[in-house]
Amino acid sequence: MKTLSIVSAVCGIAMAGAASAANITVYYSPTCPHCHHAREFISSALVYEYPQIKVTEVNVMDGANLPTFQEALKKCEYESGGVPVLVIGEKCFQGYADFMQAELREAIEVDLSDSEKSAAAENKKAMEENAEEFKNSHADKKATITEYTAASNDAAKKK
Repeated sequence: MKTLSIVSAVCGIAMAGAASAANITVYYSPTCPHCHHAREFISSALVYEYPQIKVTEVNVMDGANLPTFQEALKKCEYESGGVPVLVIGEKCFQGYADFMQAELREAIEVDLSDSEKSAAAENKKAMEENAEEFKNSHADKKATITEYTAASNDAAKKK
């Protein structure tokens, strides 16, 4: 029984580590134009390029979400509460501008296999050639974006 618990724990840690770079958390304010641009880039490009990413958006204007945002600021060692804050694996970004796109992609690719990186490059190329067609044939990717709410997270923890 003890061996099974240890094996389960090790497998759980390995799975979490492997998936971490492919997960993005976006802390945003609905009134922030930089947040809007960051979220638009993620939802219109990154979710299509990287089929394995999961995106969680956290509205920092919802008071119930503030403790989660404060934890992220502490983890990222940011003193300012400016948004957007993007957490990709272990890498943090505060603010957003188009020149950051390559760096965001690099952060996503940290733990990806060569085949996953190759697939992402192919997807990016297909998007550049005909974004509308590619998005239409991969419409399910929008479902990889979820909105975090402290209330729903608390309910999930209780289950």
